[in-house]
Amino acid sequence: MSMDIKIILTIIATVIGVAAFFPYLRDTILLKTKPHAYTWLIWALTQGTAVVGIWYGGGGWGALNLTVGTIFVIGVFLFSLRYGTRNITKGDTAILITALSAIIIWWQLDKPLVSVIMISAIDVIGYIPSFRKSYMEPWSETLTTWMAFTISNLLAILSLSEYNLLTTTYLVAIILANIALFSFCSYRRKYIPRPQSI
Repeated sequence: MSMDIKIILTIIATVIGVAAFFPYLRDTILLKTKPHAYTWLIWALTQGTAVVGIWYGGGGWGALNLTVGTIFVIGVFLFSLRYGTRNITKGDTAILITALSAIIIWWQLDKPLVSVIMISAIDVIGYIPSFRKSYMEPWSETLTTWMAFTISNLLAILSLSEYNLLTTTYLVAIILANIALFSFCSYRRKYIPRPQSI
């Protein structure tokens, strides 16, 4: 694939990825979507560090989407402190502590591939509080955002300058996790009535 096409794909991926945050943030302010603060804190840390790994691995333009997205992930985390779910359990706190501990260990590693695999695993663990919350509150997520994230990250993979485990592992992990969360919420909505307030 030529460099010009990769640049175009990067721009499209970044635009879709950034645009995906706006309905999510709007719904958060309107109290339709209730982000889980622990999930978004874990993602702010993992995505930021994964971006460094993708750049380091030679991902080039393919890293731009996640680089810009990291700023918005931090924004959603800050919004979640005020507008997010209060449905937080001791299990969620244990997951947060585990993830933060793993991040500290990750920072000590000097093996890029092991680091990227580990950070991808931590990021996926970060989905668990949102899955648990969504089991009871499947309407508390903006599903168009999760589908847009999936499309954006697929395009980001196509726009990578180098294809190797350093550049693709994290993107593949979050694509699969986004699809899983989207599918899980869609399935649960069949059994949980839409709240009157939405």
